[in-house]
Parts: sequence; C-alpha cells; structure tokens
Amino acid sequence: MLLPTTCILLICFSLSLLSKASSSSLNLTLPHQHPDPDAVVYEVQRRVNASVSRRQMLSIDVKDQSKCLSGNPIDDCWRCEDWSNNRQRLADCGIGFGMDALGGKGGLIYIVTDSSDSNPANPTPGTLRHAVIQTEPLWIIFSADMTIKLKYELIVNSFKTIDGRGVNVHVTGGGCITLQYVSNIIIHNIHVHHCKPAGNTNIASSPTHVGWRGKSDGDGISLFGARKIWIDHCSLSFCADGLIDAIMGSTGITISNNYFAHHDEVMLLGHDDKYLPDSGMQVTIAFNHFGVALVQRMPRCRRGYIHVVNNDFTRWEMYAIGGSGNPTINSQGNRYTAPQDQNAKEVTKRVDTNEGDWSDWNWRTEGDIMVNGAFFVPSGAGMSTQYAKASSIEPKSVALIERITANAGVFGDPRRRPRFGHGFLCSALGRESSRVTSPDDGTITDGGSTTSGSGGSNGKGNDDDYFGMIFGNGAGPSSSSSSNTIFLSLLIIFILYVTTNHGCSTEVSSLMEMMSERKEKKKIMERIVG
Repeated sequence: MLLPTTCILLICFSLSLLSKASSSSLNLTLPHQHPDPDAVVYEVQRRVNASVSRRQMLSIDVKDQSKCLSGNPIDDCWRCEDWSNNRQRLADCGIGFGMDALGGKGGLIYIVTDSSDSNPANPTPGTLRHAVIQTEPLWIIFSADMTIKLKYELIVNSFKTIDGRGVNVHVTGGGCITLQYVSNIIIHNIHVHHCKPAGNTNIASSPTHVGWRGKSDGDGISLFGARKIWIDHCSLSFCADGLIDAIMGSTGITISNNYFAHHDEVMLLGHDDKYLPDSGMQVTIAFNHFGVALVQRMPRCRRGYIHVVNNDFTRWEMYAIGGSGNPTINSQGNRYTAPQDQNAKEVTKRVDTNEGDWSDWNWRTEGDIMVNGAFFVPSGAGMSTQYAKASSIEPKSVALIERITANAGVFGDPRRRPRFGHGFLCSALGRESSRVTSPDDGTITDGGSTTSGSGGSNGKGNDDDYFGMIFGNGAGPSSSSSSNTIFLSLLIIFILYVTTNHGCSTEVSSLMEMMSERKEKKKIMERIVG
C-alpha cells in the first residue's frame, strides 16, 4: 500500500502546477510593473474619450479654445490655464504606464542660466548638469533659449523634471541623456538631436558620487533599469544609436506627444530576447508623430507589453513596429502611412523569427487606419497567457488622429503634414467615411467602419462617442493554455491509476473536487470577460 506521505506529495505537486498555470497571466517579472496592464489601457481610452467629448460639446459655443479643446487628454489637462504660474500641474496630466511619474513635483524650481558643460565631474552651479544630479526633487526650467552641447552623457538623478516650456532648448553632443537605475523622471518640451558616443571619463551622478563611465552608445535618451518615466512633447532626431532606448528591466514608461524624424533605428524596447526581466516592461506610446526620413524601429520590442495608441506614422523605409522574444503589442487607433516601395508596405516585422515561432504572439491591431497600402499582420490565437487581454478602441474618423497629434514635438516647431482631400474633412465630426483618397494615391481605411485586424469590433458606429470600448475578441484559447490542459489531464490519469491500485482515495477525491471547483470558476470568469 502506498504511504500517505507519497499521496500528499502527489497532491501538493498537482496543486503547484495549477497555481503556476492560473497565475501565469500576471507575469510579475519586475517588482514595479502594473499587475493589470489592461486596466491601464482602459484608463487611457477613458481619458481620450473625455477630452474628445468635452471638445465636441464646448466647441459649439466657444470659438477660440484650440489650446485646451484639442481632444488630447494630456494637453487639455494643463494648457487650459496659465501654466507659467503653475508649471507643476503638468505632473498630474500623465497617462498610460508612466502616469505615476512625479518628476520634481513638490520640489523647488531650479533655473538653468548657464548652457556650458565644462566639467562633468564637478558641474558648475546654474548648468543643466548641476541641476539633474541633485538628490532632492527639482523642477528644472531655463532662463532663456539655449543650446546645451554636452561633453559626455548627462546622468539624471531621481525625481527630476526637465521642463523646456516657454523657451527653445536644444540638448546635443556626447551622450546624451541617461536615466540609469532612477525613477520619477519627466522630460518635457526640449529638442534632443545629434547625440554621439562619448565617455571613458569620470562623470558626476550625484553631489557626492563621481564614477568612471565607459563609452556611451549615442542614444538621445537612454533608459537602463529605470521606472516611472514620462517623455512628452520632445523633438528627437539625428542620433548615432537610438532616439529612445529602454533596456535592462525598465518599466512604467510613457512616450507621448513627441516628434521623431531623420533617423534609422528610432526606438528600442528591451535588452535581449533572453533577458527575462524585460518581460515585465510596460510602455505606452501615445499621440506621437513619426515624421520624415525614418527607417525602422517605431518601436522594436523585445518582450514586455507595449501599447501603441493614436500615433501618426508618416511612412517608413523598412517597417514601423518590430519585435522578437514574444512581446505583446497592442496597436489601437493609429494612422499608418506606407512608403511607395511595394516591398515595404507591411507595418510589422518579426525580427529573426520563423512564422511557426511567432504565430501565437499577441500582436493586435484595432481601429488602426491604413494608408497607401499599409497592412498590419496580427498574430495570437486569443488572450496571451502572459499578459492581460488587449481591449480595443475604435476611432470614428481620420480627423481624430490629425487633431490629437497636431502639436506633437516641441511647441512652435514647424511641421510638414500630409494633405488630404475633402473626404477627410467630411468625416471630422463623426460622419463616417470608409475611404478617403489623398494626393499621393494613398487610400485610408477608416477604423470606424473597417477594422484591419482580428477580433474586437461589433461594427456599430456611435457619433456621440469617438472611441467604443470593446472587450473580448471571440478567439479560442492559446496553444500554451491547451498544452497545460493536456499535461494536467495526463497527470490526473496517472494519479487515478496509482490511487486505484494503492489506496489513498480520500485525499485524491478532495483534490479532484478542488480542481473541478477551480475549473468551474475559470469558465465563469471567461464568460464574464469574453
């Protein structure tokens, strides 16, 4: 007869497998990642809905409210009042995974008066480098227009806001901006360009610490193990490596309202396919304009959950969104304008991966607008076993994307935008148009009437709501979920065989009742969510 201890061990082993399978959807790889990314996505949608609805209601009576009735929830949050008297109001206006970034909120105002960078190991008071290395929270502003030519990378300490509103600030040269193992950073309304590799010298990272730094990659803004980061209304171009790179377990990031131009590898999210902590990376990419002369990586993702929402992609040379290492990509309400090259119409690229390996990756397109033959290749049979299910938004007109991204980049910078015919204007107030022809023979498929990806839409328009919240995609379970079910079934058969011949039936009966109860609860939850 089998010993009771052995029966107990079998039961414990089975329960541990069940627990692992049920908790895998959270995938809490990093201590600071959000446990429910779907809730963050939903909140972004709610904020956009509120701003668009407010504009729609008030623009009838108020003539000159373009600054605070844009439909862009970030800009509408702080531009409706005199921001110069309350700069720190901006910290309350974030959205997405980086919305908790405090920056220098509650801290003193530090005014940069000196554009020099003569001594990175012992920064001069009044310089940007001296400001960013301080230990206390600081809201950093600039006394006048200035171009700051860095000698080496600018290492920023936690709880800092770099606020370039009201002046014209350029950061260029060696480095440029490095956020390494820090948190609560806001970078707002500055130009970052022509950054190049530099290093092999001592650089101050705080008032009391100076350390040797090797040669940097030449990124515009580099995140390394950073969290709670918000990069908003910046213009980035012409850097040696990436314009924005986030690696080594960085998470809680929002990249919004920026203008990207003149660059090859625009944005890298994730260090390496095999670097497991990057599975916890969570990034919101919202309301940006990917402009002229961009080649690829908008972004290029390794692992993580990436929400790409309401951006304007003005052509690319190779692809727009790429990835490897099974990232979750949730693309919602973007406008993708393909290049004239017939071999580069695809928005997506699975980098160095066979189709058999990426077919179950959770890549979703919902309400995206495809121009000039652009197409997005979705994948994933259903809800990812590693991340929350991607909910969707459904824009009702092309005008919404144009309006929300109208001020992307540094305020006041000139923009060259595509020009569209009268059909574009006719759909501006919710009168849906499924096809609009532009002068370059591109065709826009309006997400309000035609969705370009699998799952999600009920196809019903509603002129009073620019975004329809849609939960559930009607797809079957993922292949990894099926594998778990098969394995557990075989395990149960084995336990039944052992106990039938060797006893301990009471313990197994209890186990079977528990498993049956959990299975029934799971079915109920799937019916509620799906």
